[in-house]
Amino acid sequence: MEAPDFWNDPEVSQNKMKEVKSLKDDVATYAALSTQYDDIETMIEMGYEENDPELIPEIDQMMKEFVQTYEDIRMKTLLSGEYDRNNAIVSLHAGAGGTESCDWAAMLYRMYIRWADKKGFSVEVLDSLDGEEAGIKSITFQVNGENAYGYLKSEKGVHRLVRISPFNAAGKRQTSFVSCDVMPDIEEDVDVEIREEDIRIDTFRSSGAGGQHINKTSSAIRITHFPTGIVVQCQNERSQHMNKDKAMQMLKAKLYLLKQEENAAKAAGIRGEVTDIGWGNQIRSYVMQPYTMVKDHRTGVESGNVDAVMDGNIDPFINGYLKWQSLGCPKNMDSDDV
Repeated sequence: MEAPDFWNDPEVSQNKMKEVKSLKDDVATYAALSTQYDDIETMIEMGYEENDPELIPEIDQMMKEFVQTYEDIRMKTLLSGEYDRNNAIVSLHAGAGGTESCDWAAMLYRMYIRWADKKGFSVEVLDSLDGEEAGIKSITFQVNGENAYGYLKSEKGVHRLVRISPFNAAGKRQTSFVSCDVMPDIEEDVDVEIREEDIRIDTFRSSGAGGQHINKTSSAIRITHFPTGIVVQCQNERSQHMNKDKAMQMLKAKLYLLKQEENAAKAAGIRGEVTDIGWGNQIRSYVMQPYTMVKDHRTGVESGNVDAVMDGNIDPFINGYLKWQSLGCPKNMDSDDV
């Protein structure tokens, strides 16, 4: 940073600054953890010396904070993928269930918004389509923050909701499905060849918020890639040109990841796109009636506090997935493994 030519390339310089900040934060977190450990040992020694049981609740609270910080650091060491540090682009699509599924998509979107807010991440909506009666038919949004993709890649798949539907006059229990696709926001120009004859670019008027300009001009862009069936679209930016650049960037990222996984004979898993958004494909179930439980079917991680999960407390599931992935994605895991 002290070099005379450090700011000659602002983009490279800013990336270096982000890297320095991340490293400093890691060192500061470790130092704080070390101090916490020493403080806990001191409190325990005081408790023994003074034979004071009233110190136990305070020590217990200190231990909980220590373990939480320790787990956060440990999880970060598992984020070693090529694009784990990148921002994440998340797409939600309502599946079987009609209005109920659209409402479920809106609930999941709120869950991820709450989670991102707790992490200090920002969220930017790239494309959205409201449901006919309520909720969201589909939405694509970008989560900006360090390791956003590394964390959110665990959410890729079908999410299943079981509850008594507020849209069912008979008050019957109903099951709904929403698919979640997650990809990294790859800023650099990846080495992917896209032939003009393999794609179709459609323009249309943007929907939703954005002011008069964004709604009155055909600035939204949809790109269809015929060989793979991948469809991406963007309507967030004011100009058609900017939306086209963003959509093309998203398409290149998807094709690049697909190519990488095909080389590893895992093409079906990397795309995160599920052909049938329904029974038998869910990665996680959220049950609100007749009992309350959220369970991840890959890792076995579960929680009985559905309200907390829907309020953004999904770190236990993310951490469980990262541990499961580090073990090679075994079909069966003991609770101790998770």
